[in-house]
Amino acid sequence: MLSKQITAVARGKGVLGARTIHGGTALTMSRGWKTASANIKRAQFHSTNLLQAETVKVPQMAESITEGTLKSWSKQVGDSVAADEEVATIETDKIDVSVNAPSAGTIKELLANEEDTVAVGQDLFVFEPGEVSDSSPTPPPKEDSKEDKPKEEKSTEEKPKEDEPKKPEPSEKPAPPPPESKPPKKEAPKPAEPKSAAPVAGSRNETRVKMNRMRLRIAERLKESQNAAASLTTFNEIDMSSLMDMRKRYKDAVLKEHDVKLGFMSAFAKACSLALKEIPAANAYIDGDEIVYHDFVDLSVAVATPKGLVTPVVRNAEGMNFVEIEKEIAALGKKARDGKLTLEDMAGGTFTISNGGVFGSLYGTPIINLPQTAVLGMHAIKEKPVVVDGQIIIRPIMIVALTYDHRMLDGREAVTFLVRVKEYLEDPRKMLLA
Repeated sequence: MLSKQITAVARGKGVLGARTIHGGTALTMSRGWKTASANIKRAQFHSTNLLQAETVKVPQMAESITEGTLKSWSKQVGDSVAADEEVATIETDKIDVSVNAPSAGTIKELLANEEDTVAVGQDLFVFEPGEVSDSSPTPPPKEDSKEDKPKEEKSTEEKPKEDEPKKPEPSEKPAPPPPESKPPKKEAPKPAEPKSAAPVAGSRNETRVKMNRMRLRIAERLKESQNAAASLTTFNEIDMSSLMDMRKRYKDAVLKEHDVKLGFMSAFAKACSLALKEIPAANAYIDGDEIVYHDFVDLSVAVATPKGLVTPVVRNAEGMNFVEIEKEIAALGKKARDGKLTLEDMAGGTFTISNGGVFGSLYGTPIINLPQTAVLGMHAIKEKPVVVDGQIIIRPIMIVALTYDHRMLDGREAVTFLVRVKEYLEDPRKMLLA
């Protein structure tokens, strides 16, 4: 109906066709224009609704996470974004959450500042959907480049003209260089100025930096572990000769066939999984006045990241072989260093392995990762004199530590667990028979 009325008004027909006597034509035309203009306004109103801006809220991050810190805006007001492109990053006490654009469009307004605390469901930014064409901005630079080319050509043409008169004056030019070279020699004493700034090295200034949410959470959890668990640590020595020989013999074949490096973590993970079957209390945890035992082994592997220590979980490690464990640890380690770990990657865990040996640690007492019962600490391998069959020989030795919750484990069970791990690692073939 709207299109017909507009067409009729434009052609001077329609409602006007039947009334042409005593000025009826002018009167009917004005009414027709009023009717058409009203309908046009309605059409314009409805068309703007189709491109109405949307308000994007802070997404649901996890059941246990209700708020976070807005660390950075990847886009600013007026910037165009593609569908699912990152707009902001929210830091939580466990992971960093990316907030993406729901579709292609333009950022109209930012409703929070960096370092603000934002809650789940809070308005974050205003976004206007719509395809953004990149064709419009491209032509102007092309025109400029065309205009610049003749200018450059003119300048190049002018330069030779200026240089030509200078050619007959070569005899006069050699004279000025010597005086110009002398001033820099006089400026030589200027480097003495930095010497006056030397006392800055002894500055006693202090710098305060706000702790990020992950570091705050780590501090809270570690102190909670110290306060809640009756922690006790037992130590033992492991002769790494057999394991190092096995690794040396097969690492190239494993790398070539499976594209993964064969390290010591897979052997320790497998040995711990077998020992946990024999000592199930080390794989359990306390829940109120009950003890919860697990029929599976989910190993938390401590990984150092720029923001702090995280413990991604290798699921069902008891059913994996060396290569499968190495692949999983490598994948989780890469995700941790890239900051792409998800909550699912870190949730759960029944036993933890921490390898401080990669940083050169010789001894250490790891802290229990609650609600778990125990944690194994690996350390650096050092050559030491040991007695074997009455002979003093040099062997590569690693000190291992088991910190356990004495509420769950007695000394006998804890020591037995660590001895089993020692036996499996000193003769890896035993793991095939377990």
